[in-house]
Amino acid sequence: MAINKNVEKILNEQINAEFWSAYFYLSMSNYFNANGMPGFANWMKVQFEEETFHAMKMLDYINERAGRVILDPIPEVPSEWSGVLNVFEETLKHEEEVTRLINGCVNVAIEEKDHATVNFLQWFVDEQVEEEATVGEIIDQLRMFEGKGHGLYMMDKDFKTRTFTAPAE
Repeated sequence: MAINKNVEKILNEQINAEFWSAYFYLSMSNYFNANGMPGFANWMKVQFEEETFHAMKMLDYINERAGRVILDPIPEVPSEWSGVLNVFEETLKHEEEVTRLINGCVNVAIEEKDHATVNFLQWFVDEQVEEEATVGEIIDQLRMFEGKGHGLYMMDKDFKTRTFTAPAE
């Protein structure tokens, strides 16, 4: 059965939001690279890869449901921040907005009684809980040492080891 048109529309909007998120994190990665923090740059590059994966997962789902994917232009993303803590505070705000958007997708799927999409979106709901918790922990750590000194060095060193592994389907 073909996907409901209202569900298709909201998922297309979410695909665009996921690609914007990918650009947002890639911009943050470049900011960190320019400021001599390769570990933080790597952490954000992995975020870029995750967001691209999310967009493609939704794109594939629409296609699987005989829908039509429409890719819109990606609005400009920020490129400057006032420091590491500011970057992660903006990241948390952004993830909270993504959670709101995902919840909106779920609400439309529920309204349209599209149980397959409600089930599909549950993975994203769970992912957002994890994303917000992870970024919150990083902010707590950064605040402990005011985003400076040895703590920042240790986090940068640790973040160099982060890699993207696509979740098992």
